[in-house]
Amino acid sequence: MTELHPVTPLLTAEYKAVRLRALKDTPLAFGSTYARESQFTDIEWNARAERLTNERNIGFLAYCDGSYAGLALCFVDAEDCTRGQIISMWVAPEVRRLGVGRQLIAAIASWAGERGVRTLHLMVTSVNDSAMKFYRRIGFTPSGKTEPYPNDPNILEYEMVREIA
Repeated sequence: MTELHPVTPLLTAEYKAVRLRALKDTPLAFGSTYARESQFTDIEWNARAERLTNERNIGFLAYCDGSYAGLALCFVDAEDCTRGQIISMWVAPEVRRLGVGRQLIAAIASWAGERGVRTLHLMVTSVNDSAMKFYRRIGFTPSGKTEPYPNDPNILEYEMVREIA
């Protein structure tokens, strides 16, 4: 059974562990790197967790079978409060295809909808075919927007969008 826990300063150590594991597991899925974020101090990690505890930002950790094995964050767009941006989405290999990703997106959609967000946006790299297929299965469609991946300009990122019901 999976439980979702909002990221708070009390879960900073768990948030850090999951984020660093995600960066190691799928380095081409994120705009940052393990080398960069592993150097953050505990004070920096705590500040990051703190920023996820307000009306405009949220993070969820997925707790599965005794350990944290998933993460997703969402920020309400500062210029358009009807848009939410999903970032840092990751599910551990041992619990993929068990509904954890769907639960994370559903929790974000619920939280965002309560705040008047109408569309969820995310970026996915062109080399992450399994993520693109997952997002399509749960209702995301390509918007047509692309941009170079920040860590390798030879890779593209595609924006995908989903309406919140």
